[in-house]
Amino acid sequence: MSEGENENKVPFTLAMVAGGIAGTTVDVVMFPLDTLKTRLQAEGGFQKAGGFKGVYNGVVATALGAAPGAAMFFSAYEGMKPRLQAFNGGKEHPIHHSIAASFGEIAACLIRVPTAVVTQNMQVGAYSSYGEAISGIMAKKGISSFFTGYWTTVAREIPFSFIQFPMYEGLKSFWRKTQGSDTTPLQGAACGSLSGGVASAVTTPLDVVKTRMMLGNKTKAGELYVGTVNSLTTIFREEGAAALFSGVGPRVGWISIGGFVFFGAYEKAMQLCWQTGAWGAKKDFRV
Repeated sequence: MSEGENENKVPFTLAMVAGGIAGTTVDVVMFPLDTLKTRLQAEGGFQKAGGFKGVYNGVVATALGAAPGAAMFFSAYEGMKPRLQAFNGGKEHPIHHSIAASFGEIAACLIRVPTAVVTQNMQVGAYSSYGEAISGIMAKKGISSFFTGYWTTVAREIPFSFIQFPMYEGLKSFWRKTQGSDTTPLQGAACGSLSGGVASAVTTPLDVVKTRMMLGNKTKAGELYVGTVNSLTTIFREEGAAALFSGVGPRVGWISIGGFVFFGAYEKAMQLCWQTGAWGAKKDFRV
């Protein structure tokens, strides 16, 4: 890579710190909407899963997993981008953002999935406390219980990232060219909100399957939901196409608003961290 490309490379530790701040901020602020979405997707319906009561059930689990999950994502994402660009003569291409984001999702899901298993069981009232949830889930199948739905989650997040991140980076690039200067954290937040909203709507069926699997829901035949394709087919056959988009409103709302908060917090954290001087001079770096 050229000197200019090295200047634009995000330091590993900076990506971790900024990502951790952003992840914790958005997950805690947007938690009630995520609870409503989970309850809409649960077998038996919204009211049976808890309705509007206790919308902060599971927030502790989410808060504990938010920072390391987001830190793992952005450290992998920012770390992969320059390596992928090196194969293309140092030039950016949308596919680089998609692939880098996919690596980030695979890494982040090692934290996100166990966190989501605990959180979602608490959101629907299966457990009343964090400690009870940990011991109860562990008693089922041991440590593997915390990774129920891992590959389904990855299968959901990778298509999501393939849509969101090229769109996010493309919107920022267009904005930079239009105004002749780098985007501000506020502008980056708007780009993240729009791209997240589109991606979340398209991938809602995968999110429904992930939720059913994590909650241990059963099909009408009494069998657990197993396998992404099989579960999609079963839900479509037993409940119709509309069921595959259960919770699409809260999901799009959560991720659109959350995307604004998340990317705004990430880019602002980047900006503030650079100003501390701990990562050297900013030079030509862009977020």
